Amino acid sequence: MLTLSDRTIATDSEGYLENLDDWNEDVAALIAEQEGISLTDEHWPVIHLLRRFYDEYELSPAMRPLVKYIGLHLGKEQAKSMHLMQLFGESPAKMISKIAGLPKPTNCL
Repeated sequence: MLTLSDRTIATDSEGYLENLDDWNEDVAALIAEQEGISLTDEHWPVIHLLRRFYDEYELSPAMRPLVKYIGLHLGKEQAKSMHLMQLFGESPAKMISKIAGLPKPTNCL
């Protein structure tokens, strides 16, 4: 469970939102804070792009398709695995999905 102002938001045992419609940027910032990540202007384009990916394909991508999609839309520098790890930690696909309010990628441990 997350508590934001006077609102309680349901999460699963790993902290992923149970209802995708509960997401907004304030919820994203709270999730990130709980994960020890302070969101900056570098994080938001990636988070919003992942939500776009989900809207388009109805799934949260694993690392390889994530990197390819970011490369196509934000450029090769933004799509480098090391860059994403600096922003989101050692498992970027999982962390970006969690912060973006999306389900955990199915092929991520």
